Amino acid sequence: MLSRVADSLYWMSRYIERTDGILRMLKINYASSQDDLLDFSWKPVLRIFSYLEEERVQEIAKHSRAVLQFMVTDKENSNSVLNIVTHARENARSVQDHITKELWQCLNDYYHTVRDEQLVKLLHREDPITILDVLIKQGLLYYGTTEITMARGEGYSFINIGKFLERSVQSADILDVKFSDKNYDFDKTDATYWKYLLLSISGYELYLKTYRGGFDAKNVVEQIVLNEDFPRSIVYSINQLHRYFQRLKSEKNIQAHHKVDFMIGKLKSKVRYSTVETILEQGLHSYLEMIKEDLYEIGTAFNQHYFAYS
Repeated sequence: MLSRVADSLYWMSRYIERTDGILRMLKINYASSQDDLLDFSWKPVLRIFSYLEEERVQEIAKHSRAVLQFMVTDKENSNSVLNIVTHARENARSVQDHITKELWQCLNDYYHTVRDEQLVKLLHREDPITILDVLIKQGLLYYGTTEITMARGEGYSFINIGKFLERSVQSADILDVKFSDKNYDFDKTDATYWKYLLLSISGYELYLKTYRGGFDAKNVVEQIVLNEDFPRSIVYSINQLHRYFQRLKSEKNIQAHHKVDFMIGKLKSKVRYSTVETILEQGLHSYLEMIKEDLYEIGTAFNQHYFAYS
């Protein structure tokens, strides 16, 4: 497969996964803000997911609708859902011969949905959770269409590599929004927030089946970071990243494959052999930052060895 094609498939997938992570993060934080109207602030979200100057962050941090419109429909925000979906569609358009007609149509529908001028009005007037759910479902349609229609060749592997690399980063970011405060008290009960967070990432039912003693921050950390059966956990995503990367091994790229495989395997072992206790001892925020740095290095290695970037 041409490196140009692999690059476009990889980034198409990363952009859609990034969109999904941002939408889920917005949903859980908006729901949480409605239970804490006086003290809730969007500062942690804006600092992680935007490039705003501190003055602008301070200006809109208490205004949920303004934050939602900035993160979803603002054309000037390079990290808005609108712009990210546009980038995904541009990558898909450049490789239409390598994806199915159904997948292109699904992604095109997503693009037109998020570009609809009515979306701005609906985010301002209606219940934002309903609007965010509509966009999240568009992403789910994309995932289902990819799974059902794409042939299991190299292109499919690059799509999944992009998806699970980005999902690892997004899961770390969604968790870190709450724990970026280094003074967070892990022993306090914050049941409403954890319920919203787990619902937003489809982990609520699994949590109830796994942990019988109510909501506990340490158990939430364990599920999102270390549960190998949870599709949005960091360890599950890294395992899947490794799985699909191994399918790319061939005699033509053995040296490059070995370098990247070593990086993924090293990170995989680092996460797999962590425990909640060792993570908290190191500091959750520091641990998540370390994981993200390793993931960014893996992404850079892909650019160098597989996508012919200098």
